[in-house]
Amino acid sequence: MLSYEFMRLALAAAVLVGLTAPTVGVYLVQRRLSLIGDGLGHVALLGVAVGLATRSAPVLTALLATVVGAVVVEVLRARRSTGTDVALAIMFYGGLAGGVVVVTRAPAGTPTTLDGYLFGALTTTTRTDLAVFAGMAVVVLGVTIGLGRSLFTVALDEEHARASGLPVLRLNLLLAVVTAVTVTLSMRVLGLLLISGLMVLPAGCAQLVARSFRGSLVIAALVGVTVSVGGTAVSWYADTPSGGTIVLMAVALYAVLSIARLARRGGQRPRPDAVRTSVRPVDRVDEIPLPH
Repeated sequence: MLSYEFMRLALAAAVLVGLTAPTVGVYLVQRRLSLIGDGLGHVALLGVAVGLATRSAPVLTALLATVVGAVVVEVLRARRSTGTDVALAIMFYGGLAGGVVVVTRAPAGTPTTLDGYLFGALTTTTRTDLAVFAGMAVVVLGVTIGLGRSLFTVALDEEHARASGLPVLRLNLLLAVVTAVTVTLSMRVLGLLLISGLMVLPAGCAQLVARSFRGSLVIAALVGVTVSVGGTAVSWYADTPSGGTIVLMAVALYAVLSIARLARRGGQRPRPDAVRTSVRPVDRVDEIPLPH
């Protein structure tokens, strides 16, 4: 497998996405926004279609569309107004429908199939793509790790974070933009329909075994890289789609960890009074407990 350059590039891209997507997913899962990546994927499809129709870079137009969509989502969520769910549904499914329609207006000779963006086309990764992916990954990791404590405090309890003097709205908008960048980064590896899988499932695995924020972040990233590289290798030898294989490996790992945790507890659910929801001030990031 490694004797082919396109597979070496594919594996490198898988590592970048596997490392990046779960670090964003940790915050999304904590905020109960697990499916936001799926919705933004629909918006990204419209950006891809615009890029194809205008003969510009689909990745850049997808990034612009997704950032705008993510900011709109966060503003609507912050307002908590009636009809927010309907507004988000209109935006998400309107983006999907718009992408399908706009791509048909692409000039003659322009590829009009969206399959590679919907389901991933990992083996088509070029050196230029990899350089762009690496730049995006550096930005995402710089935010999710560098501002980890503040972002997690906001995700855990916005009122507590606001009382502590944190700029809650700005941090939420920053996380929304980072999520948009991650969706764009992941679409060539997993496809827009499977992006949420690599954001949410490694974060869910981490919550099953981690005892702190830092531990959750590290474990989620390790799981993401493991299933991304493993899924890519399996898809090569089994001749299966790489995106679907990666997500299925993540699902299988989550199932195994869930069963192991249940067996360790003897099949009993934790008592409500045993749930840890403390948001006390801490001196070190790794002391922040994860609620289970």
